[in-house]
Amino acid sequence: MYRLLLILFFLFGKVSSQDSPDVRRVLLFQQKLNKEFATEETSPLVLKELKDFKSLDFFTIDTSFSIKARFIRTPYETPFIMKTTTGSEPVYVKYGEAHFAFQEKEYMLNIYQNQGLTSQPEYEDYLFLPFTDLTNGESSYAGGRYIDLKIPETNSIFIDFNTSYNPFCAYNDRYSCPIPPEENHLDFKVLAGVKKYKNQPENE
Repeated sequence: MYRLLLILFFLFGKVSSQDSPDVRRVLLFQQKLNKEFATEETSPLVLKELKDFKSLDFFTIDTSFSIKARFIRTPYETPFIMKTTTGSEPVYVKYGEAHFAFQEKEYMLNIYQNQGLTSQPEYEDYLFLPFTDLTNGESSYAGGRYIDLKIPETNSIFIDFNTSYNPFCAYNDRYSCPIPPEENHLDFKVLAGVKKYKNQPENE
């Protein structure tokens, strides 16, 4: 009887977790990203690879990486040029800080706003979170990953590492991609989001 209860608990627990709002949101993110990569007009893939594309490789969804962080606005920051993979010079400003705890340790990540996009209505509330972690060069892209955010209306911000993705230059070197600033390095493995692209060598 006890064994049966354990089996039922496992089965129903698995179903309910798949039905949770957080998981459904991540699945929609994955579907949208795969669609963009499969479409020639929006895909960073070269034509040869695009023809064979089926899906990006994702870490298993893990809601422990869905984090509600304390948001601190930093309104008097000086705009700066963020380093890129090609030497282009996009202007960003530090918009705020995300403070959170993970595995009983406190962390802070800087959140940025691209000054070149602020005049475009579709990006007026867009924020940018580039980061690196201990998976880079192993199971994830060596140059770090990104998360798209929106300006929060309160003093908290939801950061879901399950929606972290690779910059386009991970797939095609014709693109210029911002390099995550050193202060946004996390000293743990973010086993969530998009994995390293299949054609990228280890520890490049």
